[in-house]
Amino acid sequence: MFLAHRRLCSLGSRTELLKTIYSSEILGFSTSAKMSLKLKNAKRIEGLDSNVWIEFTKLAADPSVVNLGQGLPDISPPAYVKEELSKISAIDSLNQYTRGFGHPPLVKALSCLYGKLYQNEINPNKEILVTVGAYGSLFNAIQGLIDEGDEVIIMVPFYDCYEPMVRMAGATPVFIPLRSKPVEGKTWSSSDWTFDPQELASKFNSKTKAIILNTPHNPLGKVYTKEELQVIADLCIKYNTLCISDEVYEWLVYTGNKHLKIATFPGMWERTITIGSAGKTFSVTGWKLGWSIGPHHLIKHLQTVQQNSVYTCATPLQEALARAFWIDINRMGDPECYFNSLPKELEVKRDRIVRLLESVGLKPIVPDGGYFIIADVSSLDADLSDMKNNEPYDYKFVKWMTKNKKLSAIPVSAFCNSETKLQFEKFVRFCFIKAEVMEDFMEVLEVAVLTMMAVARIASMVEDTTEDLD
Repeated sequence: MFLAHRRLCSLGSRTELLKTIYSSEILGFSTSAKMSLKLKNAKRIEGLDSNVWIEFTKLAADPSVVNLGQGLPDISPPAYVKEELSKISAIDSLNQYTRGFGHPPLVKALSCLYGKLYQNEINPNKEILVTVGAYGSLFNAIQGLIDEGDEVIIMVPFYDCYEPMVRMAGATPVFIPLRSKPVEGKTWSSSDWTFDPQELASKFNSKTKAIILNTPHNPLGKVYTKEELQVIADLCIKYNTLCISDEVYEWLVYTGNKHLKIATFPGMWERTITIGSAGKTFSVTGWKLGWSIGPHHLIKHLQTVQQNSVYTCATPLQEALARAFWIDINRMGDPECYFNSLPKELEVKRDRIVRLLESVGLKPIVPDGGYFIIADVSSLDADLSDMKNNEPYDYKFVKWMTKNKKLSAIPVSAFCNSETKLQFEKFVRFCFIKAEVMEDFMEVLEVAVLTMMAVARIASMVEDTTEDLD
């Protein structure tokens, strides 16, 4: 206390005291500013900070909102999947680290399953890598195989993490849009959306390191045909290009369609990384387990990324997943196999939501696979005047709908590059792998549409009356 008093007195005057205080604050600010400049973000993540899931999941957090945005199932996973996990927690050895590239029982089960699908033997230790979700598989593949200066072809619309992951690797994304036009009197299907083969061919060159394929497609629900896949395969072979095939919805394919694996096409196994997901296969998105399958000369580079990042995945979850796979592998031809029963259950939900959307005057694109449906909402003519003007139409519409109608979805332009946002900004994506909320959705959407139609009629009547007065 005495020393503090002495120090204060030695300053001589109030003016000198204030100078000392302010100069120290300025010095502190200057130091802070210098530190901020030195510790700024790495250039590889520059401009990649915005994320549609963070923004719209936060908006839908209100319990009163019917959330058909984020693709997480609210149906119960198979009972045997949950039962296997509950048993495992009591086994001490399964609560410890396991093999970094995949728990041995799980890679063995995956090898058996995909060996049947590929009609070829797959080495569980060298040709399969278990990852932290399909996100982990994508990240490992892009970081392990794509280099600065490379070009990567991406079909638009695309799952939103493709572009930032490519940019983080220092590569350049090259976009090609899927296109379609609705035909009057005809159901608009995801199969109507396709690429122009000549346009796609024009995107390939000596810098093209990879193409990212997504089938069944999110958000369109498109299941690529044999002819379309052959065009892609021929170009990959011609330009010695890698194919990263995101097939997380491989089991969710509806009547009249068949999922084909591009890795099974002649000349494609040696240049393809195929990605799968436990979350989509068994409706356990919270488990965050995925896998990459491909030849050892490619998989080994993904292993290098994994061993120097996440190292390994949760042992109990991998063990439970392995046991669940064996249950369904042993009954693959039976209707009760989850690979067969889930798409049948979801096809009913899909058809129901299609009828609902059509009944209120919307034009849905009927998906051939996956558990999302997109619809053109521009005919609703919603009053978005109080929304931000600098956002795409679908962003404003979903925010308006969430706020005023308590119904959440995802804007489809979030799945587009800047040049193609206008092409898709009148569409929103709804998720239909839901149970109870489907009833709420039907009621909320119907009320919302009827209200908007009534407002439009009133506005039209007012306009007609004004014209008569004139």
